[in-house]
Amino acid sequence: MAEIRQSGTWGSALTADEFSAIKSTGFEPAGQVLGAAVYNVGYTGGYTCPAYGSRYVGGFGAYGGVPYSSVTATSSSGMLGSYAPLVQTMYAARRTAIARMTAECRELGGHGVVGVRLTIGGFPAGGLEFKAIGTAVRAPGGVQLREPFTSDLSGQDFAKLILAGWVPAGLVLGISIGARHDDWATISQSRWGAGNTEVSGYTELVNATRHDARHQLERDVARHGADGVVLQEMEMRVGEHECPIQEGRRDHVVEATIIGTAIAHFGKPRATRPPLAIMSLDPQRRQAARVRLGP
Repeated sequence: MAEIRQSGTWGSALTADEFSAIKSTGFEPAGQVLGAAVYNVGYTGGYTCPAYGSRYVGGFGAYGGVPYSSVTATSSSGMLGSYAPLVQTMYAARRTAIARMTAECRELGGHGVVGVRLTIGGFPAGGLEFKAIGTAVRAPGGVQLREPFTSDLSGQDFAKLILAGWVPAGLVLGISIGARHDDWATISQSRWGAGNTEVSGYTELVNATRHDARHQLERDVARHGADGVVLQEMEMRVGEHECPIQEGRRDHVVEATIIGTAIAHFGKPRATRPPLAIMSLDPQRRQAARVRLGP
């Protein structure tokens, strides 16, 4: 980082349009920055069935019978069968990668990072690689911040935000995993011949998991002391596996991930430049314009 800073040159992950937009707000690139962390995920939770606490037909326990009303176990609930350890690892790994990227930004003299992309991929030697990559930017003559901001906004969106009187505070995450065991209603509503009907168990699983992810996102926004959040990515993955304690039955799993940029208001919107007059190169359009405007 010291060599890059002293070289007088900089790299970036910006397009030409992004570079122009950022320059229009008084910022300039300081260099491309990266943070990575490789984690071994050995214990995910969710190894037991989330049907504990469900109500069973005829008083059967979790090892027999089919529950007529299952419960949804979200990762933040602490219930048996939830994936709390896995979600905690996903938060820790992403935040570690972001912190290392931010440290590189600080060493380059940057005020923040724009265009951050968070990725997860398998590592050849085992485990998962969590990576954060973006472009450090600085405002020449600006006061050094105690903690550089991070943002997944594009260069154009970053410029719009600054011109509107808002500033990024940091990347925020909302992650939740929900699990739900088959119950009598789910089985009857999803079987062939049930017709066009809502599968209430699946609906509750999706809604509960999304709601929990949004709640975790709001907590992260509050942690940054920001006013609100603008979103770039909302992802949901749905899967199922055989129940570990009841043969022939399934546990359904939903993972919801929300990634955005927390923002704070700092001043009045800046005056925008007047629109440019554009002359068309099409002769027919120029002739039509002369007819409308007159000689």
